[in-house]
Amino acid sequence: MGGSIVQKIRKIGLALTLILSLGVTACSSKTADTGSAEPKTAEQPASAKEGGVIEISTVRAQDPYLKFDEGENFDKNAVYDAYEKDIGVRIKNQWVVDGTVDGPQFQEKLKMAITTNDIPDFFPATPAQVQQLIEADMIQDLTSVYDQYASDETKVFMQKDGGLQMKSGTFDGKLMAIPQTGNPFAPQLVWVRSDWLKKLNLPEPKTMQDLMNIMEAFATKDPGGTGKSYGIALNKKFDEGALGLVGFLNGYHAYLNQWIDDGNGGLMYSDIQPQMKEALRGLQDMFKKGLIDPEFAVKDMQKESELIFSNKIGVLYGAEWTPAHLAQGAVKDGKVVQEWSVYRLPSIDGTEAATQIELGTNSYYVVSKKAKHPEALIKLLNQWIAVDNHPTPEQKVYEYGKDLKEKGNNYWLLSPVMAFNLTSDNGDVLPKAIETKDAGLPKTKDQKTRFERAMKYVNGEDISMWWEYLISGPKGAVSNIPYLKEHNLFHQNKFYGAPTPTMVEKREILNRKRDEIFLKIIMNQVSIDEFDKFVEEWKKLGGDDITKEVNEWYAKNK
Repeated sequence: MGGSIVQKIRKIGLALTLILSLGVTACSSKTADTGSAEPKTAEQPASAKEGGVIEISTVRAQDPYLKFDEGENFDKNAVYDAYEKDIGVRIKNQWVVDGTVDGPQFQEKLKMAITTNDIPDFFPATPAQVQQLIEADMIQDLTSVYDQYASDETKVFMQKDGGLQMKSGTFDGKLMAIPQTGNPFAPQLVWVRSDWLKKLNLPEPKTMQDLMNIMEAFATKDPGGTGKSYGIALNKKFDEGALGLVGFLNGYHAYLNQWIDDGNGGLMYSDIQPQMKEALRGLQDMFKKGLIDPEFAVKDMQKESELIFSNKIGVLYGAEWTPAHLAQGAVKDGKVVQEWSVYRLPSIDGTEAATQIELGTNSYYVVSKKAKHPEALIKLLNQWIAVDNHPTPEQKVYEYGKDLKEKGNNYWLLSPVMAFNLTSDNGDVLPKAIETKDAGLPKTKDQKTRFERAMKYVNGEDISMWWEYLISGPKGAVSNIPYLKEHNLFHQNKFYGAPTPTMVEKREILNRKRDEIFLKIIMNQVSIDEFDKFVEEWKKLGGDDITKEVNEWYAKNK
């Protein structure tokens, strides 16, 4: 969920628990992006009866959200038993650590395993690790295994983003890594207090100038009646999913940390382009006018959000899950006390703003050269895709465990291979279904869940479900996605390879310098012309070398 990752659903509760868990949900994609219709007939992989049981080893991280049924553990559980019974694959754990696969414990242990060539049959790897493993000749070419064992459903499913994620696991024409797929089509949007717009008799924002006028009015006219208001909520992390800078930058056709077309068949780095300078100039002007909290640079998302919840800020940029976060201040004592509306990114000029996105995955499954049964990985992938998108009643064991009932144990986390939908038609289906109250329109598990939640709000049964209505309803966040797709307004990073040698060496220091100078410019501590000095410094400190390496990669992978 590419996110950060970025990316899987947690058990959803209410109030703060609900909101916090949804923050995790939204940046990820277990339920957030299920796009395959159900029911449909899946090609079932070879069963245990046909070819006997094959064994494959892996390594695992025990996610804190996973809770075991009595008598079960990571080595012996209902999910592993189901894989063995249904597809004839016995999963063995070489080791298990606490945390998540991108957490420090797992990564340290995996790094040691790779260094000592003590790797299991298959395991999840980062792009940099995939590159390292290929160079060390430690993993198998999966091209023929995938062609032979992937079901027809899997082959269609894994190409639903146009094939880019699968291509990112292909090196010199060989499929060396299977991506843990995710939906890349996650836009940034702008969220505005619509009750304040009405109060001040302001029009909805269609252009960046409209939005500037709204922010200035909110800051100077104090519609929240607090005595001190600001125009926009920002926090210290530029690329935060909500209250970040990315959506604003995109309104200036500037993109953060992306490799973009240079107009000559190559790639150039977005952070050093003239559009970025103009976006920073805009932010500096806003800061001078008092539209930005002067302490934003030391506040995280939650801390800055206190100004939103306390009626001091009425504009922010954020992902489609933002209402789940806003609910902390918007819904109190069974009443909606803050009204919000969502809009596509306004543009600084006559060209519509595109919202930047990444590849949609940063984790890959690789198979050791020593593995005797590489096909086991593909069989596990087939089964996950079938079960996650159209489970039979008995296949609910893969999600809930042996009693087949939801109890908050998150048994789906036991599956060692996952692939999430690469696209979603929620934006086409849910707004219409909720508006017409047509329960027959939602098809996927995710759509049905979201529809039911939104209808509880619509029918007045549960006002706390306001956030779902603002995500999935007639004028909700996802209602904007079909337009963005139709008008090609998703701006995808064109570099999706492993970090280049100079990136590995210099990226951290370059990003640190960027963040430092951008903050100083925004906060009017230095002139906007310091941007030009930063660009020159960036190039000399390794940026030119990185650009050369990225273009060498691009020439081979266009």
